[in-house]
Amino acid sequence: MRNILVTGGAGFIGSAYVRLAVEKYPFYNIVVFDKLTYAGNLDNLLPVKDRPNYRFVQGDIADREAVRGAIEEYGIDTIVNFAAETHVDRSILDPDAFIISNVVGVHILLEAAHRHKIERFLHVSTDEVYGDIEGNYFSKESDPFAPNSPYAASKAGGDLMVRAYHVTHGLNTVITRGSNTFGPYQYPEKLLPLFITEAMDDRPLPVYGDGMQVRDWLYVDDHAMGVDAVLHNGEPGEAYNVAGENLQHNIDVIRRLLTLLGKPESLLRFVPDREGHDRRYAMDCAKLRALGWQRQYTFDDALARTVDWYKQNEWWWRKIKTGEYLDYYRRQYAARLAAAGVSS
Repeated sequence: MRNILVTGGAGFIGSAYVRLAVEKYPFYNIVVFDKLTYAGNLDNLLPVKDRPNYRFVQGDIADREAVRGAIEEYGIDTIVNFAAETHVDRSILDPDAFIISNVVGVHILLEAAHRHKIERFLHVSTDEVYGDIEGNYFSKESDPFAPNSPYAASKAGGDLMVRAYHVTHGLNTVITRGSNTFGPYQYPEKLLPLFITEAMDDRPLPVYGDGMQVRDWLYVDDHAMGVDAVLHNGEPGEAYNVAGENLQHNIDVIRRLLTLLGKPESLLRFVPDREGHDRRYAMDCAKLRALGWQRQYTFDDALARTVDWYKQNEWWWRKIKTGEYLDYYRRQYAARLAAAGVSS
């Protein structure tokens, strides 16, 4: 393991991993391969842009020639795949893009890895492949998939393709499935950065349904360290849950961030729920802990760090919340807010 291609490395979780790897492994060459869609942002990589072991290549994982060219030019021996369309709401509005990136793109990466005899292929997935988890159960890596959104279904398809290349071709693969990740540099379409930045501007906060959906909250740096542990120590052909082990109702998290921001709960607007909205996600991550991984941040500390980062870095998010972002926001929330008696 010497020359690592990190696909989707300009995105939220991918860039956190790149920042970790560039600093932790100066003897690795880290090559970021990213299409720079709306969620890919080179500002996320500013902390490492001048490091001698970092390179950036703009490219699409669904482009066979671009993938082949990057692998050959940089002598890639390891691939870590973060590249994906990730937002459930967008997958409902535009599912085609999710199939192209999360299924077709994964297949193209795997085929290139097989042909170029890549030593290790790590695929980053999600807890959403397990679907809605009832009662007090915690999903295990061997559980069947039950995806309920186009996003989750596309990620499940990618996971199964990774398994197929391990079984069929003997490719050295591992999979990580992360829980609800948050932290700095997260595109403000996801719940926490959306609500933090909207609350800072005293705008109404559209809470889906009753807000009692349960998510397992994981700080992005802990997620990156989990991926790193699996990359170096995971067993070939295996999957590993990367769980925050911190189950919270969405509404409770929202109220805590309002307290941290000193904003009133009168900003909350309960709006019609998302289609097919899963009620509860929860994962068992004993398998990952057995590799030596453990969380470094408590939820309260991580939430406070996150809120403070968005307060201190308006330069990063204000220029994002224009143009295409505003068009998406209107498509997703205007009718819901109107139903709650608010004009967007």
